Amino acid sequence: MRQQQLHFLQKKIQDIGSAIFFNLSNALLKLPTSIVTTLKVDELGYIWFFIQRPKQQLNEFEKEFPVRMDFFRKGKDYSIQIMGKGWVVSDPAELAITLDMADDVKEKALSQLVLVKVKMYKADFYENISGQKSSWLQNALSTLQELIFPQSELYRPTIYHVSQAS
Repeated sequence: MRQQQLHFLQKKIQDIGSAIFFNLSNALLKLPTSIVTTLKVDELGYIWFFIQRPKQQLNEFEKEFPVRMDFFRKGKDYSIQIMGKGWVVSDPAELAITLDMADDVKEKALSQLVLVKVKMYKADFYENISGQKSSWLQNALSTLQELIFPQSELYRPTIYHVSQAS
């Protein structure tokens, strides 16, 4: 992926700040759907965030799993849907590098939360048309266009292929 596209997505994801995380695995035991707050989006296209620590032992869960993340915030004129692969981060070296916080805060966070990283493979960027103010004539024409052409070009996302699935 070109660096400018990744930079664009980093900025937009950080601007929205939170998403709905979906674990798309078929496993019986999987991380639950959760609302998450983005810690960071790194230069390699990973989205980092915490989720609530499950009651089961982490080693009972899959090490990697397919993920969808929906970024939306009221008042923003865009939304983003990310498809990718997620991992529970448990390697102490990776945790130390990633979590730039005091040791006592880090220890408390990791006792109640789990750090997850998601590698973005595909990002659908939707510009929300409803946020634009328009006259009654524009609204009528838009409604007529939707009836005649339900798959209007206006509602198609800009698609970014961030990385190939491995």
